[in-house]
Amino acid sequence: MSMSTDLYDVIRRRRDVRAEFTGEPVPEDVLRRVLDAAHTAPSVGLSQPWDFIVVRDEAVRREFHEHVRRERDVFAATLDGDAAERFSRIKIDGVLEAALSIVVTYDPARGGPAVLGRHAIADAGLYSVCLAIQNLWLAATAEDLGVGWVSFYREPFLSGLLGIPDGIRPVAWLCLGPVTHLQTTPDLERHGWRRRRPLETVLHHDRW
Repeated sequence: MSMSTDLYDVIRRRRDVRAEFTGEPVPEDVLRRVLDAAHTAPSVGLSQPWDFIVVRDEAVRREFHEHVRRERDVFAATLDGDAAERFSRIKIDGVLEAALSIVVTYDPARGGPAVLGRHAIADAGLYSVCLAIQNLWLAATAEDLGVGWVSFYREPFLSGLLGIPDGIRPVAWLCLGPVTHLQTTPDLERHGWRRRRPLETVLHHDRW
């Protein structure tokens, strides 16, 4: 199998993991490889505006998990009918089950004051952080680890919980660890929340 085929296989296997974490530890050399892959992502003006906070402390994870649970309830209260029933079946995080978590942040001052390539698109730095997250996710998948992106949180809460300095934005809380397996179909599709759109429905040529 060619290297390019291996890459496409990893992309296809990547999943947002919530219920399949085993809780087993991540070997330090594997964690280092995954973080190094994230850190080698491209960034606007080579600003490298990310930082990675590795969270192992159980008390911190429990406090964050409680916050996520409360935010889940807030969202659930906005739903009714079939949507509420479907959402009730969906597990939204693996904060307590995963071996550890990695919080990825964005520093808009990194590489400044003049960041080459960002003068016209202010969010280019944030896009760079997302590239680092994708690199991390694909590397973890290649290592047979699962990753779950938790988005049910308020940024000020997370900044206070982890002592993130003012001006630094938390972008992602990622649960990371060994898994029993990776689902062949994404959770949200399996639970009927939404279906993946065919490529043809989002593909345009020359103009919209």
